[in-house]
Amino acid sequence: MNGRLRLRALLTGLLLGLGLCIFTPYNNTILHNTPLGGGHFPLAPFFIVAWMFVVDSFASRLTQRPPFYSGIELLVVWLMMVLFTSIGYAGLTETFFVNITAPERFAKDAYRWTEVLTPLLPQSWFPHSADAVNGFYEGLKGGRDMGFGEVLSNIPWGVWLPVLSVWAFFILGAFFIMICLMVLFGRQWVVNERVLFPLVRVPMLMGDALDHKQLDTWWTNTYLIIGLLMAAMIHFINGLNFYYPSVPQIPTLVLAGSYFPKFGLFSGFHKLKLYIVPAFIGFAFLTTRQISFSMWAFYLLGGLLFGLLYVLGWQLPEAALGTTLGPDLARPEGAQTIGSYVIFFIFLVWLARHHLKETLICFLRPHCRSSEVEGKGKFDRMPEEWGPPIWPLWGLVVGMAVMTGWCWFFGLPILAALLLPVMFLIFMLVTSRVVCQGGLPYFTLTAAPSDALMGFFGTGFFGAAGMAATAVMQKVLFLDVREAIAPTLFHGSKIRQETGKRNLVLVAIAMSLVIALAAAFITMLYLGYKYGLRELGLDWATQTVLANYENAQRLVDQPVGPNYWTMVYAGAGAAVMALLIFCYYKFTWWPLHPLGYLVAYSAGMKILWFPFFIGWLCNHLVLHYGGTSLFNRVRFLFIGLVLGDFLMGGIFAVIGLFSDQSYSVFPL
Repeated sequence: MNGRLRLRALLTGLLLGLGLCIFTPYNNTILHNTPLGGGHFPLAPFFIVAWMFVVDSFASRLTQRPPFYSGIELLVVWLMMVLFTSIGYAGLTETFFVNITAPERFAKDAYRWTEVLTPLLPQSWFPHSADAVNGFYEGLKGGRDMGFGEVLSNIPWGVWLPVLSVWAFFILGAFFIMICLMVLFGRQWVVNERVLFPLVRVPMLMGDALDHKQLDTWWTNTYLIIGLLMAAMIHFINGLNFYYPSVPQIPTLVLAGSYFPKFGLFSGFHKLKLYIVPAFIGFAFLTTRQISFSMWAFYLLGGLLFGLLYVLGWQLPEAALGTTLGPDLARPEGAQTIGSYVIFFIFLVWLARHHLKETLICFLRPHCRSSEVEGKGKFDRMPEEWGPPIWPLWGLVVGMAVMTGWCWFFGLPILAALLLPVMFLIFMLVTSRVVCQGGLPYFTLTAAPSDALMGFFGTGFFGAAGMAATAVMQKVLFLDVREAIAPTLFHGSKIRQETGKRNLVLVAIAMSLVIALAAAFITMLYLGYKYGLRELGLDWATQTVLANYENAQRLVDQPVGPNYWTMVYAGAGAAVMALLIFCYYKFTWWPLHPLGYLVAYSAGMKILWFPFFIGWLCNHLVLHYGGTSLFNRVRFLFIGLVLGDFLMGGIFAVIGLFSDQSYSVFPL
């Protein structure tokens, strides 16, 4: 791939990303159109960049000149758009403003938590003007008829700017730590371990084809056309059915739970659903067979475990875990993820031990160079441009110290202030590995980072004020990871490998994060004061925020000690993960990958398990009967499935701009 990266690409990425950051919340909340973001491979950025590949190739052929953008430049444009889209809505602001205005907004609604938590929470975190908050929720009088500038001029910036400045410091600090992690572990994952990164394979293959002037033949590949038409036909017919119900529908969801009993060995499958999503099947085919097999196998084993515990009489009620802050900790078995996350994090550090040792030596000896270290024969030889990233280690140390200081300053005891950011870091790094290596376009946490500390040490570890502050901080960035930026940053580490100007990619990422945060804040304030936040359809965000506050209030009212069952299941999860890692690392024939166990209880697998089963089965049959030569040909069919889904999704999103209803290609 052509490694050049020019200013034109960065400017294009900033402009397109800024446009998506501004338009995405308007599209989702006012138009109620097909979501432009969502998941770790959002719709709008890929739809736009796919057409940019086509237009760029066509214009180059027409003018007989080199493409206006290189393949790597379009990948950087895509990366920047994903970051902007994520921060613009579902990755941050969808819940952020509800989170910081809830204490004032619901103070008069007789919620018990407003009485208990408000005196404990830092005053600087929240706007304390009833008029400003009410105007935000109700909208300005006559706001719908006001122009853009008039609405902005009527926003009480004196109330909002101090609050948003405090939170911007926290958010940008967390982003900086994530960038440091990406640079520190990116070299290890990309160069040493050669992680596959299934979600970026399709745009990277398109970039290669563009740079080698093969995009025309790429689009005319027979297998690709078949896959594209298969996905397009499904959504064309189902789209017609959505707008004209008399047209027959092609089922893409099978409710299989009715075939299983409510009680007994197979009771864990009573709500089993089979989603048929062509793009997700394509992603599963493009990942390794061991991982795709493990994804669906562990999901089914998790359901079987639920039934087995029921038969043995070991099934515990949800109350066994007590009150938690986890987003999806519905069953005690899900607490296994706490232990498995910690052990897998240790495994990631162990895999990177040589790289981290080299970096640490250069951290302690500033004049060290990678070539000098390699010359001593202590470490595997690396490309010199991927020399030890010393500044990220400094940045990580400083960033974690600042995060600890932030937590301590705002009410957490010093030990809790030290360990909570560490749990945030562990969960983000493991989540990034799950998404990037597993090829998961959609992933959610089962347990919250604080659940681990609370389960082992009790709520007294946080203190009353610390418990309240933890619930709010966690909700901002480290709980709803449906569009968390950390996995996208690690996708950026894969893209950085292809360009000789890797620092320029970091500059593009940093600029995107800062500008996106400012634009996202302004856009949501504008929409709130123009239309009224309560009219934006933020029911899910409001419900999850209120549930988070109510859980925190119960934990403050009724402090609890260490939870026995949390420790038991977390210990079991740690033991299982340790065994899986040992077998995976020692036995080449071992069929199960530890990643599958990490996601077994994630809500996302309810949608993904069946597409991963289909993708794995096709991958297995192709390689078994045709080998790599057939695989290299047939993979274009599954690339076509991805392209077909996203192209049709984009087309229906455009149609939705001009109609009252919108057909969604992907499950909501």
